[in-house]
Amino acid sequence: MNNVTFGSEGSGYYETVAGGAGAGPGWTGRSGVHSHMTNTRITDPEILEKRYPVVLEHFSLRPGSGGAGEYRGGDGVIRKLLFRNKVVLSVLTERRSTRPYGLHGGDCGASGLNQLHRADGRVLNLGAKTTVSLEPGDMFCLYTPGGGGYGEEDKQTAGDGRLLKKRRRFNDNFSERGSVFEYRMAQEGV
Repeated sequence: MNNVTFGSEGSGYYETVAGGAGAGPGWTGRSGVHSHMTNTRITDPEILEKRYPVVLEHFSLRPGSGGAGEYRGGDGVIRKLLFRNKVVLSVLTERRSTRPYGLHGGDCGASGLNQLHRADGRVLNLGAKTTVSLEPGDMFCLYTPGGGGYGEEDKQTAGDGRLLKKRRRFNDNFSERGSVFEYRMAQEGV
């Protein structure tokens, strides 16, 4: 769960930010998805920047944040917001001190991190849940957790001693379904 809200007198903004989903028996975890929040969608950058006193400096997957395993956990995301005006920022997040669990020998995913980069150069760790006043030029950096891996990693050694990962076949039993799948199919069918 990664909830971010900011605002000032007369306006406010609330967003839920994706993370990495855990892997399971026969599938890798998905990267940059909501696994526990429903009926939410992050605002398009152009709309966010036009309507609110913020610049979206960076938004990407967080490489390597998913836990290793026979099936790797999905990667979280990195989201950096630069504020142009005074606002009050609140964060309500999880998995900042306890890493997302791996199962059946899979490694844990990376924990999340909430940082505030002050305009004067100071960097503060905000913790999992907080409310803080921001000044123009302050930047909030959100690093969401990766998902836990599943199963022990299957490794083999090359002739020169390097460890190689055994290539895994995609799970043929998986079939996409649900409202997101239906929406994507409708968009791609145009």
